[in-house]
Amino acid sequence: MQTIDEYIFEHIDEEGALLATLNRDAHVKLLYPRMIAGHLQGRMLKMFCRMMRPKRILEIGTYTGYATLCMAEGLDDGALVYTVEINDELQPFTASYIEKSPYKDKIRLFWGDINDLYPTFDEIFDLVYMDANKRDYCKYYDLVFPRLRPGGLILADNTLWSGKVVEERSAVSDRQTQGILEFNEKIRCDDRVEKVIIPVRDGLTMIWKK
Repeated sequence: MQTIDEYIFEHIDEEGALLATLNRDAHVKLLYPRMIAGHLQGRMLKMFCRMMRPKRILEIGTYTGYATLCMAEGLDDGALVYTVEINDELQPFTASYIEKSPYKDKIRLFWGDINDLYPTFDEIFDLVYMDANKRDYCKYYDLVFPRLRPGGLILADNTLWSGKVVEERSAVSDRQTQGILEFNEKIRCDDRVEKVIIPVRDGLTMIWKK
């Protein structure tokens, strides 16, 4: 019997040859391939870009560049994705796939700490995609919020964290889960934004700046 996921993949836009190859290559060569956004979420990210038509996107946490390529695919001419990855050991893998993409001219790839690099970006951002160290989500949010335009969108990935967000708080000891719990509570209490959690994959929170 066909699964729901199989049915979905048959009825949405195709992943594309480059992304499919990237996905397979990551599962062979990288330690945590499940961190890739994947086919469904990748098509969602592209669709968000189609609908919002952002001129400037900031991505915190490039990893393989899968999500980066999906967002760039949905951008108008002249729009750019600034993407930052702290783990420079990924550089040969990630840079090679971005270089192969027909959308590479829409991507600005930076290696280093977002806290050091962000002040050098002379931009107001329309969309921010957060998919990096979960223990630092609150810091990322405070960092980028002042230069997110009113009506801009923050997308925070992994905000359901494999269901750990509903475990007994006394059982939560790791900093990654604590970071997600603190971030979710921070967003819940922030009256400067409207927010919704989409239960796709590991949870994607949409945060709209009033």
